[in-house]
Amino acid sequence: MTAEPREHATPPGENPPGENPPGENPPGENPAGDPRRFLRSGRLETMPRRWRDKVAVTRYLAAQALPTLLEPVTERELTDRLGELSYDPVGARRAMVDHGLVQRTRDGAEYWRTERTEYDG
Repeated sequence: MTAEPREHATPPGENPPGENPPGENPPGENPAGDPRRFLRSGRLETMPRRWRDKVAVTRYLAAQALPTLLEPVTERELTDRLGELSYDPVGARRAMVDHGLVQRTRDGAEYWRTERTEYDG
């Protein structure tokens, strides 16, 4: 048995009335899987407790702080960028290294992102 088309179906590429485009939420609303729900006024106050939330937040911060793959930045520059996104920029930097998203020189003078994330533009 085949399904008959509905009379009021939304044309392809358009959203039903009252629905936001995919990936766009009403201001102040973030779905359960969105790491931005942990941000307050655009900054991370504390790292989430759940492992998968920590990973998602870390991946999001890496994409925001280091938008270009393999672009080397100094430790100070990365810390400053993360300072705009997190109240604990050193902890966020350490998490990015621990999760393998960012590599650094042996002396820690330079950092660069090595992995694409789902949050890349």
